[in-house]
Amino acid sequence: MRTVANILRNKAPLFNFIDPDAKVIEALQLMNSVNLSYLVVKREEEFFGIFSERDYSRNVILKGLHSDSCTVKEVMSHSLPIVSLLDSVEHCMHMLNSHKTRYLIVFDDQEFRGVVTINDVLREAIENKELVFDKLLIQEATELQDKIF
Repeated sequence: MRTVANILRNKAPLFNFIDPDAKVIEALQLMNSVNLSYLVVKREEEFFGIFSERDYSRNVILKGLHSDSCTVKEVMSHSLPIVSLLDSVEHCMHMLNSHKTRYLIVFDDQEFRGVVTINDVLREAIENKELVFDKLLIQEATELQDKIF
């Protein structure tokens, strides 16, 4: 069974951090320079949330705010689902779907460990489908597919 720990081991170390008091324009410039769709909002070792392209479009643009005057903490996402290093990839899929989000926050013993994105989960599922999904479920899906075609 593949876990969150497997996903994080295959990812580059996090480097996309921004301070919660930074201006949104700074966050956008940083996201552009690192070519990622989100930043981890953190000060020293304290995790605050995630600032994403979706936060910008929904909480800045659509609300008529200005990226050079509002701060990241005013518009970031802070109520994201949390997973642990031992949670399965299947569990992550369920969490992403049920919470209608693109990001899961990973904590281990109250310590922030990283972010699992919907792309990370999809990549893991495609590359390791036999280790991600329950074998019985795969067998049932294959049999159903054979009956249909």
